[in-house]
Amino acid sequence: MKLFRLQSRTWALVAVLLPLSALFIYVAMRSGPLAPVPVTLIKVASGSVSPALFGIGTVEARYSYKIGPTVSGRLKYLNVQVGEQVKAGQLLGEMDPVDLDARLVAQDAALKRARAQYLEARARESFARSQAVRYEKLLSDHTISEEIVTTKKHELRLAEAALSVIHEDISRISAEFDAMQAQRNNLRLVAPADGLVALRSADPGTTVVAGQVVVELIDVKSLWVNVRFNQTHSSGLKASLSAEIVLRSHANQNYPGSVVRIEPMADQVTEETLAKVDFAQLPDPLPPLGELAEVTVTLPSLPPAPVIPNAAIQRKDGQLGVWQVVDGNLQFTPVILGTASLDGQVQVKEGLEVGDQIVVYSTKALSRRSRINPVDRLPGVKT
Repeated sequence: MKLFRLQSRTWALVAVLLPLSALFIYVAMRSGPLAPVPVTLIKVASGSVSPALFGIGTVEARYSYKIGPTVSGRLKYLNVQVGEQVKAGQLLGEMDPVDLDARLVAQDAALKRARAQYLEARARESFARSQAVRYEKLLSDHTISEEIVTTKKHELRLAEAALSVIHEDISRISAEFDAMQAQRNNLRLVAPADGLVALRSADPGTTVVAGQVVVELIDVKSLWVNVRFNQTHSSGLKASLSAEIVLRSHANQNYPGSVVRIEPMADQVTEETLAKVDFAQLPDPLPPLGELAEVTVTLPSLPPAPVIPNAAIQRKDGQLGVWQVVDGNLQFTPVILGTASLDGQVQVKEGLEVGDQIVVYSTKALSRRSRINPVDRLPGVKT
C-alpha cells in the first residue's frame, strides 16, 4: 500500500514536470538563447556604383587685395568701413605726407628755374655758333686774324658745354621730381579693382610701417572653397567634376559647384589632397570668409559589378566577409571589396556572385551554428 502511494506521487510529479519541460524547451527554442536569430536577407545584385569623395573645406576668395603704404608714416584718413563695396580707382584713404608737398613745390620751382636757364644757355650757344660761322667767313676773306676765329670757336665750345650741363640738371631734377611725385601718389590708398572691404586694420592717426596692410579687399565674385580630401580615396579626382557644397550657415541647402583645379602640392602632414571647388551660383547672402563647408564630389560611374550594402560586411578572424546563406545554412564567405559609394553600396571584386543570398542585418552576432529567422525588417533599422 505504501509503495503504491509512492508510485502514484512519482507519476503525478512526472506528469507535471513533462509539460513544464516541454514548455521550457519550446520557449527556449522560440525566444530564448536557442531561438532563431531574426535577420534580413538580400540577393547580391549587379549594379553600377557611383563613387563620391567627401571633404571639408573653408570659403576663400580667389582674388584678394592687401592695400597699404610703401613707406612708414601716419594714416591721415580712411574713408571706408568693413562691408562696403568699392570701385576700381576709388580713393580709400591717404597717409600723412608730412613735408612731401612742400618738397614737391620746391622741386617744381627748381625744375622751372633750370628750364629757364636752359633757354638762356641755348640762346647763348646759338649766338656763339653764328659768331663762329661769321668769323670763319671773314677769315676766308683775310679780313681778320686767325686768333680771333680761335677765340670764337672757344666761346662756342663753352656755350655748348654750359648747355649740356644745364640739360643734365634738368634731367636730374625732373627724375627727382617724378620720384617724389610717385612717392606722393603711393601715399594715396587706391582700390586696384572692384571689391568688398573685408578688413580695416588701422584708424586715422595710427602709425603704420611699410608694407603693413591697412585695408583688404576681396572680389566677391571669386569665392570658392578650399577643400581637403583624404589621399586614400582621392583616386579619380580631377578638374571639371561636379560637386555639391553645404555651408555650415546653410545646412539645409546644397549649392552646386565644380572642381576648378587640384593643387600640385598636397599636405604631407595630414596626408590630404587639396582642391579648389567653385560655386555654380554664389549663395545669398554671401558666406563669410573662413566658414566651414562640406563638399561632395561625384566621380564617374564604374562598370556594373556585384554590389552589396556596406552594412553586410563583417570582420571575422581578421578577414572581411559576409554571412552567406547556402541551402539554409550559414557560412562566412571572405570577400575582396572594390569602390564604395556614399550611399552605402560597395562593389565586390571576389567572393560573391550575382544571385547569392547574404545577411544584411541581424539582432545578434552570428556563427556557423546560428539558426536564422528571415524577416522583412528589423525594429530600429532603416532599410
